[in-house]
Amino acid sequence: MTVIRHAIFRGRVQGVGFRAFVEDAAARTGVEGWVRNRRDGTVEAVFAGDAKAVDDTIAACRKGPHAARVEGIELRDASADELALRGGSGGFAVLATV
Repeated sequence: MTVIRHAIFRGRVQGVGFRAFVEDAAARTGVEGWVRNRRDGTVEAVFAGDAKAVDDTIAACRKGPHAARVEGIELRDASADELALRGGSGGFAVLATV
């Protein structure tokens, strides 16, 4: 079953390699989507793929890289329109800060 999930990660998640960690975690699990920093200090991501793969990716992101400290995650279902923000390249993308 394919799902699309939107996540906002709070805590020490900028300036610690968190986006690269998310991109690598998605590549390992075969999940598509995107990740970006937000000006409020959070990191936002959209994950799409098999439900277990998306759950596994989010679980890995709860831990994050060594220097990160994820204090909270807001999760909700996302739409295909949100996934399309990554552009036409498919796969997983790191987007510009918003």
